[in-house]
Amino acid sequence: MPVDCSSNRVPSGIPGLDEVIGGGFPRGGLFIVAGSPGTGKTIFSATFLYSGATQFGERGIYVSFAEGRDDFYRNMRGLGMDFEKLEKAGDFKFLDMITVREEAIPTILETILSELGGLGARRLVVDSFSALVQAIRERHDVRIMLHTLLNKITKSLGCTAILTVEIPYGEEKIGLGIEEFVADGIFMLRRSGLEGGRIIRDLEIFKMRGTPTPETNILFTLGNGFKAFPPFRAKPVEKPRRFNPIPDTEEYFSTGSMSLDEMLGGGYPRGSTVLVEIADEHISMRQYHLVVVPTIWNFITRGRGVIITPSRGPDHNIVRMRAEEGGISKEEIMGLLRVCVEDYPGLRPEPYVVVFKGENLREDHEKYLEIERELVEKTGQPVFCIVGLDTLIDIYGLRDTLSITRASATTVREKRGLLMLILKPGYPRLAKLIGALADIHLKVTRKYGVVLVYGMKPRTGPHILEMDTSMGYPMPELTPIM
Repeated sequence: MPVDCSSNRVPSGIPGLDEVIGGGFPRGGLFIVAGSPGTGKTIFSATFLYSGATQFGERGIYVSFAEGRDDFYRNMRGLGMDFEKLEKAGDFKFLDMITVREEAIPTILETILSELGGLGARRLVVDSFSALVQAIRERHDVRIMLHTLLNKITKSLGCTAILTVEIPYGEEKIGLGIEEFVADGIFMLRRSGLEGGRIIRDLEIFKMRGTPTPETNILFTLGNGFKAFPPFRAKPVEKPRRFNPIPDTEEYFSTGSMSLDEMLGGGYPRGSTVLVEIADEHISMRQYHLVVVPTIWNFITRGRGVIITPSRGPDHNIVRMRAEEGGISKEEIMGLLRVCVEDYPGLRPEPYVVVFKGENLREDHEKYLEIERELVEKTGQPVFCIVGLDTLIDIYGLRDTLSITRASATTVREKRGLLMLILKPGYPRLAKLIGALADIHLKVTRKYGVVLVYGMKPRTGPHILEMDTSMGYPMPELTPIM
């Protein structure tokens, strides 16, 4: 059923964008979507038209000076947008203007105005305005056309229009410089690099008339259509439920997250050491716990033991709270979970808390191995061990931490269990050493408030991390940037 669009805002239809720009584009405005070839301008504009017709009851026209009808329909069908069906239903029209020449400019404007009126269209895309400008010799003619689009189409007809503008690689100037002054909004699309040649995409809002934009840079992806990502936001759990475990395979332990399993090609190999490197000091506990905690739930709900030496910050109470968020029972926590903490005044003993003096590494390690043996004998299954490396460094020093980590990696491989090492910012040399040792190396970082996860080993592209609470517990939702 069409959504009421009678307000002064026109929803873009692009997931994640409208909440940043105040609910959509100001109605009757002229907007520029600029960027180098391949940055997503056509998909952005097509999504605006398609969602207008299918979700908001607003017909649209696509004026193309760069791509033929058949190619456009085929490319958009691959993204789930069937414009041919919309055209047959009378909700969309494609105007092929590829062969336009200078002398046809007045005719083009008349054609656009006539088609808009005949269709009753409320949305218009001109793709690309740069191709049209190339056919116009005089600069003042460009200004005349822009003002015609602005006044007759957007203002008089109440039509909201998007012009796409090509920007050559290495340049920042938008078209002839005229467009910037008459447009109500300007969106710059970019494709840039991340560590190791990985690609990220961002949208910068240069201008948005009458709209406060506290966030001017937004990451986006083109996988399965144009989707924008505002800064990370934790979501409440409306109806708490017990975590539903994911089956393991003979080769892999599931991470507890289907999207993370898919990213890694199956999960964590049995007998492997996993390094989760927090590469940005602004990554919160809540954020990186989304990557770590589902594996804890998956082990415990399958009757396996988990031993955790927390990083500095999350104490045993937070560990227990995270377990309970997945519906883990008190009996399971007491029977299958062990949290190792250094002794301190006022520490209240709990059955699942194991206290270490932190004075002698050899003695403490033997105690740790004994706890592991007890859990293995109790369950008949391998154990999942999580270690906050900053805690070990604070207690035993860097050299001993590296030594015990190497020994633990060898032991876990022999026992076919799972070892996860959490490394916070501030240890670049250790990150390289442990990264070489680990079988799986994940990095968690941030860009424009958005949390990114990617694999150093195995190599993966960057994935945007969001929180999904639809199942009744907080889970990671990972979207690849494509």
